[in-house]
Amino acid sequence: MSLTGGALSAGLGASLVAAGAGTLLPRKARRAGTALGTGAAGAAGVVAGVAALTGHSWEARVPDLLPLAGVWLAVDPLSGVFLAVTGAVAVCVAVYGVGYARPGSDGPGLDGRITQAMVPLFVAAMLLVPAAASVSTFLVAWELMALASLLLVVAEHRRRVAVAEAGLWYAVMTHLGLVVILAGLAGFAAAADGETFARLRVASEGLSSPVRDAVFVATFVGFASKAGIVPLHVWLPRAHPEAPSHVSALMSAAMVNLGVYGIVRVGFDLLGGGPVWWWLVVLGAGAVSALYGILQAAVATDLKRLLAYSTCENMGLVLVGVGACGFFAALGARPLAALAMTAALLHLVNHAGFKTLLFLAAGSVLHATGTRDLDALGGLRSPMPATTVLFGIGALMASALPLGSGFVSEWLLVQSLIHALPSGGTIAAVVMPLAVAVVALSAGLAIATFVKAFGVGFLARPRTRAAGQAHESPATMVAGMAIAAVCCLALALAPGWAASGLSRAIAVAAPGPEAVTGAATLHLAGPASTMSPLIIAVALLVAVVGLVALLRAVASRRARRRARLWDCGAGPMSARMEYTATSFAEPLQRVFDDVLAPETDLDVTPRAESAYLVERVTYQAQVGDRIEHRLYRPVLAAVAWTGRAARPLANGSVHRYLGYGFSAFTGVLIVLAVLR
Repeated sequence: MSLTGGALSAGLGASLVAAGAGTLLPRKARRAGTALGTGAAGAAGVVAGVAALTGHSWEARVPDLLPLAGVWLAVDPLSGVFLAVTGAVAVCVAVYGVGYARPGSDGPGLDGRITQAMVPLFVAAMLLVPAAASVSTFLVAWELMALASLLLVVAEHRRRVAVAEAGLWYAVMTHLGLVVILAGLAGFAAAADGETFARLRVASEGLSSPVRDAVFVATFVGFASKAGIVPLHVWLPRAHPEAPSHVSALMSAAMVNLGVYGIVRVGFDLLGGGPVWWWLVVLGAGAVSALYGILQAAVATDLKRLLAYSTCENMGLVLVGVGACGFFAALGARPLAALAMTAALLHLVNHAGFKTLLFLAAGSVLHATGTRDLDALGGLRSPMPATTVLFGIGALMASALPLGSGFVSEWLLVQSLIHALPSGGTIAAVVMPLAVAVVALSAGLAIATFVKAFGVGFLARPRTRAAGQAHESPATMVAGMAIAAVCCLALALAPGWAASGLSRAIAVAAPGPEAVTGAATLHLAGPASTMSPLIIAVALLVAVVGLVALLRAVASRRARRRARLWDCGAGPMSARMEYTATSFAEPLQRVFDDVLAPETDLDVTPRAESAYLVERVTYQAQVGDRIEHRLYRPVLAAVAWTGRAARPLANGSVHRYLGYGFSAFTGVLIVLAVLR
């Protein structure tokens, strides 16, 4: 067995052992046993993924495990990317979970048998999805991943009503997505007269255009739902905030990536690419998701909800790159296609790193204060120095600023888009400038979003007693965040190593020479452009150190005198004088008022003695999800009305039910007779 197969088998075995430990071990040893097995499974996933990226492909078949079809597994470089990312996230989560799930911390019951057993099974399912090599194997692994994640989302349903509601939304959306994926892949397998991916690749060339289009559209819709792409994102800002924080990290940094994997695997690998309009749909959906997601994140006050909408934004940027790759490949511009896919996959890896760190840090805040409302936080810098530094690193990585890992991948994406203009034709001349504008605007809004989250949540004065009495998290939680931070810094300063490692995976979608070369300095093979994040970091460091040294030298020549700062006679500033998260985002809310459609409620209560004297004025402002209100609420209302209207049909009469069955059976026979 190759290194890839051995590592993957070891990872799946470690997950099963960890699940057994979570089920069978006593409470005191349960968390440590589960964490050890989950961490081992994650490390094995990293080894398997890196081995696949270096050329160690692997195939296997277990004919008797699934009825009729058996289990087909294969790991190629494209699978390797997602195996390595999932494994790395699992390692961080395993270490973090030891302290987070202990009794007395946030979420009593997180050390229960079901929750502890589901975490390693969730990791195992996510490792199986990119390793599946047949339709039936893929769908079984996909459903296992959905069920395990659903049980983890509702782990705290006894504590909060919102958890059960979030679980219901997630269950409905994820299984509707599964139905659409099932329809697309089953139709593909029927047309190809076989269900293995190898058979689908061979048969795709002989499929008619309508069949290919139907397969791509169906699978794209299903996979886009899992990736949290607008307007199929409504489960994500509900499930991520209500799930335990380490589970949120697994879902946001690992699970949503598999939606992108499905789009790339089916669209590029199994179908062999397609017409321009396919990829314009992908690019457009990504652009809308990026803008809408970051707008919602910019005005959110719930820290985990903010991060969930940030996931919508970043997955949208990844799909902009995937769509641009398909667009360029359809036009025959292979170097630009390779560059766009490099940007997409590198941003996916970067997002996994900083979103793991940010969700774990948000869990640390929740663990210490019991709240995730930014308007009720503040002043966490002193009692939680490690969490503050680590969240700051994650915020920098996510802000697409120099020294951040997100900056590198978004710069590569912009390079691929702007160099399409000379030879891309009319469509490129219209679409690509709009795509560049979306990337630039989303980057600017991301900066404002994370300045708000970090400044208001950590650097301001404490606004509540819970924030003022916060404490640092246990060592294992800090260690899990630190591992993610080290990975983020490595990706930010030497992204060339990751970009070069992705070259074999990129060749699945855009075969040809490497688009990006170099370790510390990035050299683009298509457009003549270079960029060195390490040199930028050194230059900024030298500039900051030099400026500080100059200011100290000048200040040392003058006599110092202590004096109270001028405060307009109002006395020392209090927390009520500082910006809240809501007030910080209010100017942005006004600019995008037509898009966000905020809801306001003003309630004036007069005194009983006189209508002219006011006793109380209550003002409430809320920015809801406009797509949910305009698209999903009417559908849900129609379904509820249909259910109420159909109640008379089920009156308990056995004769009526037999009549229903006879009518349905007769109708099916008539349809079959007509069709044949």
